[in-house]
Parts: sequence; C-alpha cells; structure tokens
Amino acid sequence: MNYLNIKIIPLIILGSYLIFTQKSYAQTSNFPFEVVLKADSIPGFTGLHSFAYGQRDGKVLLIGGRPEGIHARQPFNAFPASLNNQILQVLDLQTNQYWSRSLAELSVSLQEQLQSTNMNFYQDGNFLILAGGYAYSATANDHITFPYLTRIDLDGVINAVINNQALSTFFEQIQDERFAVTGGNLAKIGAQYYLVGGHRFDGRYNPMNNPTFVQTYVDGLKKFELSAVGQLLAVQNYQLITDQVNLHRRDYNLMPHIYPNGEFGYLLSSGVFQLNADLPFLYPVEIKSSGHMPVNGFSQYLSNYHSSKFSLYDSATQTMHHLFLGGISQYYYQNGTLINDPNVPFVKTMSRLAQGSDGSYGEFVLSNEMPGLLGSGAELVVNENAPHYLNEIIDLSAITADSILVGHIIGGIKSGSLNPFTQNNTNATDANAVIYEVWLKRAPNNGLEVHGPEGTLNVEVYPNPSASDVNLNFNFDQKHNIELFVLDANGKLVHEVYFEKVKKAKKVIDTKALGLKPGAYTLQFIIDDQQTLTKQISVL
Repeated sequence: MNYLNIKIIPLIILGSYLIFTQKSYAQTSNFPFEVVLKADSIPGFTGLHSFAYGQRDGKVLLIGGRPEGIHARQPFNAFPASLNNQILQVLDLQTNQYWSRSLAELSVSLQEQLQSTNMNFYQDGNFLILAGGYAYSATANDHITFPYLTRIDLDGVINAVINNQALSTFFEQIQDERFAVTGGNLAKIGAQYYLVGGHRFDGRYNPMNNPTFVQTYVDGLKKFELSAVGQLLAVQNYQLITDQVNLHRRDYNLMPHIYPNGEFGYLLSSGVFQLNADLPFLYPVEIKSSGHMPVNGFSQYLSNYHSSKFSLYDSATQTMHHLFLGGISQYYYQNGTLINDPNVPFVKTMSRLAQGSDGSYGEFVLSNEMPGLLGSGAELVVNENAPHYLNEIIDLSAITADSILVGHIIGGIKSGSLNPFTQNNTNATDANAVIYEVWLKRAPNNGLEVHGPEGTLNVEVYPNPSASDVNLNFNFDQKHNIELFVLDANGKLVHEVYFEKVKKAKKVIDTKALGLKPGAYTLQFIIDDQQTLTKQISVL
C-alpha cells in the first residue's frame, strides 16, 4: 500500500516564539476505502435543498428548505414566497415510499418558521429541535429570520403525516429573539445545546449590498439547556460566547468529532465569509465543552460550504475522518492540479479531513468524484443500522465487510455550470430529486494529499507580559500578507492592522497608544486569507 505523506504545519510554542514548520505524518493518510454512489429515486419527491430533517426507523421527515435552485441575484426575485416549502414530507428509504402534508392546519407562527430555509436543527432522540430560519413572512410583510425555537415529536409527526392524522399536538414553539439565526448549526455536548455561528438576515437579498436588508452575524456561539421532556419548552442557562474573528461564519459544515483524548465535541469546517475578505475560511475550529480553538498552522482548502457529509472514527488508530461530498468551494482539483477560483464554484470534489492520534490534521481529495455538480445544501442521512457512536459517527473499526451502506444523500442543488451565480444564470440550477445511496468500499489507499502554497512561518512575540510595546518578529521563507486581529478576553475585536508582503520584518504594537487596558488578549494572525496563528498575551 502506498502511504502518502501529509504536509502539516503544527504549532510549537518555545518561550515567546510561534514556530510553524512542515512535518510529515503517515497517520491521517491511511484510509483504504472509496466512496461509491448509487442513484435512486422516490416517486413523489421532486427535490429540496437547505432543509431540516430528522429520522426514525428508516423514515425521514423533511421540513422547510427550497424546491428551487440557487437563489436569484435580483432582490425582487430572490427567495420568492411562492417557492417556500409549505409541506411536510416523509420519505421511507427502505420501501421508497413518499408522503406529504400541508402546514396549513398549524398555527401561523409554526407555518411561517417551518417553511423557512437554512434553519438550525438537531435531532435529540425522538425530538427534532429547530431554531430560526429565513423566508418571507406574511405576518411581517417582509423576508425575516424567524425568532422561534421549536421542538417536534418525530414519531408523532411522521405517523400523523403517513396516516393523515392531526398534527398540532406534536409541536412546541416559543418566541425568543436570541434564536433568530439562520445558516448556523445546532449541536449538543452533554446537557448543553450549542447554536454555532450563523447570522440574522432581515429584508430582501441584494448582491450589491444596497440597503434592502439588515445583516448581523452571531460572531460566536450560544450555549443553553432546554427544560425536561414533558414540561413546557423553556430555555435555561443561556450563555453567549463571542469570537468576532473565528466564529464569524455561516453556511459551513459542523462535524461531530472524537478528539485524540477520547473527548466528544465538534469540528467547525470552513464556512463564509472572512471578516475582511469576501472569501471562505480556510481553517477549521475545534469546539469542546471546555471552549473553542482555531486549528493553528493548517489550511483546509476543499469543501468550503455546507454540503452532504459524514464522519467516521477508527478506534484502533484513534483517527477521526470527515468526508465531504460535493458542494461549493474556492479550491478544487482538475487533472491533479489544485485550482483557486475566487468566485467559489460548484464542485464535484469528494474530500477527506482527518485528525490523527497525535493531534495533527491532514486533508485529501478522493479519486472518485460526484456524478455532477451536486451536494450543496444536501444532507446525508446516516444509515441507522450502520455501527456508529454518538451523533452518527460511523464506527470504522466495527466494519468488517468489504462494503457498507453509510447512508443516503437527499436533495441539494444541482448545477449545470461551475459559476451560475456570478454568471447570473441561476435558472440553470435546480433542486435535486435524485437520492443517492452512499457506500463505503474497501479499496487501495489512493487519496491525494492537498498541497497548498504555505511556507515555513516563524513569528516571535515578546515581551509577554508587557506594560508597553509588544514586538512582532516575522521570519518567513517567502512573502505573506498578514492581518492581525487583537481580541479581548470576551472575544471582542478591539484592534486590527494589515501587514503587506512581509518576509523578514519587525513590527511593534504600542499597547498604550491602542488604549489596551490591563488584561488578557488574543493576537490572531491570518496569513494570506488561509492560515491562522494565535498567541495569548497579557498587558500589565
């Protein structure tokens, strides 16, 4: 077997130095499997994207989303109310049966939220938790992000849709402006729910940023608990954790993750848009119960937007694997060459992001591709019968067969060209009605490691702590553009500065001139809009 080396740039802190060097690891390169898709269809299902879902016993409930392609560029034609998804849909993935039911019998507030797009959702046993979502609201006479948190009894709703029974008793909803979020992700660690990233978007979409909308990023994550099952829905122990640089994200993939020490958490993968660049983030963020941390010195080039995906953990090697199938990405491979397209096109890419037992990360592009420009806004519903850990992480060590059904890709956007949005050709896109079985099959280890333009990075930060000046010594082997963000202990951005074409140079931060009060601060370096480096300093 031909093991590929992975170019990694790990963080080493030696006194007041940040040193990033290239080192090769074989750990994350070992993945002797390929992903194979088998097309299928369910009569009655006509396609959907950017929806919420929950599953029980092979039946999948689809809520919200859009039955059209990517949204139009023109404000008057973007997210039309006539194409809101105003039905509940149930798919039986085993028998290929389909049922649907109008939302009309539910309360107005439920109807409006449940026909929205990009809701934040999480399945907690038999309950599906929904927060926010964006769509036209007849009540507000405008497009809004809905300020609702809703809990759904999945068994009850699925059976009611199939048997044409009353629906209303299976929904609980509260109004709370804190949950007016769209394009983030809802997750859970222990007893706490995590609403990560996203934004509030009220008004009509406008690509020219004309004043037809108001947009506010969460710039953080919201932790909370819900009241016990059977009680009235109530939010408890709410906490907002701010990070205006690293969590300024939406439309990303949030991956369930088992860390090398066995701790369960999540990995925030890519997403858009950077604080000072209209580009995707090219580094992930680790999220644990103890806090969150950007992955220093590592670039994730592929699979930038929300897409179909699944996760696997190999307990034998203590390696975590995340596979992304299709979607939208700034980078993709063409004939073995990494292409950088700042228009961020639809891609056929299948990629893998892995973390080894030593904590190192690696990224690979798989040899197989999607059968078309598919996967954006799609969901991969994991096979309930496949061996898995918490939150549907596939147990790779338990797979002994030559092939296994991982799950099904449902919906998403299909496109006939790489850049239909920038070319103002959104009519050439549509919601995908084809359902794909996703099989994992044993095969030679043929993934290609992703090579980016990084060089060796050496940053010296001193003195620390400091009562006045903080010195930054840059020692790079090639020129880089550096954005430096200074964040206070609460994650609030207090200062930013741009250094252009830096190779070997000394820069000075005057803490008194910047008005930095005594306390702890984070220096966040963004290198060429790709990598991040962080350093904690204390101001006396």
